[in-house]
Amino acid sequence: MKKLISVFLLSIVAPLTAVASGSGYHLDDMKPNVSNKASLQRGAQTFVNYCMGCHEMQYSRYERVADDLEIPHELMVENLIFNDSKIGQLMTNAMTVDAAKRWFGAAPPDLTLVARVRGEDWLYTYLRTFYEDSTRPLGVNNEVFPNVGMPHVLMELQGLQKKGCAQVAVDIDVLTGQDITEERCDVLYLAEEGSQSPAEYEETVYDLVNFLVYTAEPMQQERVRIGIIVMLFLVVLFICAYLLNREYWKDIH
Repeated sequence: MKKLISVFLLSIVAPLTAVASGSGYHLDDMKPNVSNKASLQRGAQTFVNYCMGCHEMQYSRYERVADDLEIPHELMVENLIFNDSKIGQLMTNAMTVDAAKRWFGAAPPDLTLVARVRGEDWLYTYLRTFYEDSTRPLGVNNEVFPNVGMPHVLMELQGLQKKGCAQVAVDIDVLTGQDITEERCDVLYLAEEGSQSPAEYEETVYDLVNFLVYTAEPMQQERVRIGIIVMLFLVVLFICAYLLNREYWKDIH
């Protein structure tokens, strides 16, 4: 019986470990903030404009996203719904599974729960580590997900990264405040600039990942709110119980 339980737990943990570790590339830290409505709104805009042509969110509805992100329905319909979908429908696209398999070799995955599956650090690092690779069918590769079959859809924003030798900041001179650099090879460097600066692109990726974290668990904020109410109720209940207990035992020796 114990052996069966061990095998069952291993079958669950092993895939999750493989997903989290990926290529072994160091993942950058990303702290999501789903209470930042402006960030979520920008992330939703980026997702609809750059990701939704291939990826769906078949477990999310436009209306729920609009309400949670405080986007008026008319603005949602006008700016974030580009097909014939209605405000109350699921966030799907027009790409069929057969067409996706012909174009990409496999259907692009649904992204509703991707932040729960991959983790925000993985997504944040993944979207920032595409680089030119002429050996790949789509001309790019990725440090976090080697040989990925996805094009770098955000290239016009980030620009084109290459992998090679470049000057890398390794420390800061305490006297001048300037970066101390040294040449390192096998690192990513920006060979062609995009429409955004590196700082602006990192903010765009942050907002997009923040939005994906929200869609993976839309009830996060409500869950926290309910948890606080429950804890306050338990505190009041404890005080009442304590006072009642003291009153009941005060004449008993």
